[in-house]
Amino acid sequence: MGTDGVRALLEQAGTLTLQTGNLLNWGCPRKKCPSTPAEEVRDCIQKTLTEWSSKIGQDLNQEILEVLECKVDSAIEKINPEERDELKVSAKLFIIGSNSSSIRDAVDLARSALGVAQLDSVIIAPPPVEDGNSLSLEYLQPYWQELENLVQNRKIVAIGTSDLDKTLLEQLYLWAQVKPSSNQVNLASCCVMPPDLTAFAKQFDIQLLTHNDPKELLGEASFQEVLQETIQNMKAHEWIPLWLLRYSVIVKSRGIIKSKGYILQARRNAS
Repeated sequence: MGTDGVRALLEQAGTLTLQTGNLLNWGCPRKKCPSTPAEEVRDCIQKTLTEWSSKIGQDLNQEILEVLECKVDSAIEKINPEERDELKVSAKLFIIGSNSSSIRDAVDLARSALGVAQLDSVIIAPPPVEDGNSLSLEYLQPYWQELENLVQNRKIVAIGTSDLDKTLLEQLYLWAQVKPSSNQVNLASCCVMPPDLTAFAKQFDIQLLTHNDPKELLGEASFQEVLQETIQNMKAHEWIPLWLLRYSVIVKSRGIIKSKGYILQARRNAS
């Protein structure tokens, strides 16, 4: 089929779902490992697209699909049901060009990719707000309600937040039916945990965690750039990333990461 065929598939599809599989099986290129979370995401997308397009390129009978799945089967690693109780499956969800309705899709795809009925923990990064606006409880509510529905449907055990200050975390806690079990704090923005946040979290048994994700882990321009670099002459500007989910599977007794990967969904806006 070749590059032209891969480009044709992307120009006919309406949705692209990309799965990196377990990154720990990839190994790092000799030159350098990605130094930031944003670089890691770009590298993973590029490598998955390259591997996938080379495999698809050899398949002359590949049919045109509305939803295109970009993955390398050999990298996909489902969890052995016999080991499930020994493992903690966590995810962090970044909404990019979508709204709260995409949360269910992201969680269902992660459960399917890993072969589990339930994710132990899902943390949501602050959804993007328009310039000039700040994050508010009212803005967060539809996202949190989607997560609560997934907890009630036993698809997630615990849900958490990221980068909320004490005021917003308290507002969310008091309003929510399913309370946040954790809140991530970016150490780049504060080297010491704010005392008011620490006191509130301790009082209500909310775990404070640290992270080093940038405000924008994967933007529209960055995603389109990777597409353009990987698949020559394609209409990359038509593709909008909707969300990105990063998951990790940890062996509880030893604290060792057994598996880590990304799942991404993008939509094509044909002009």
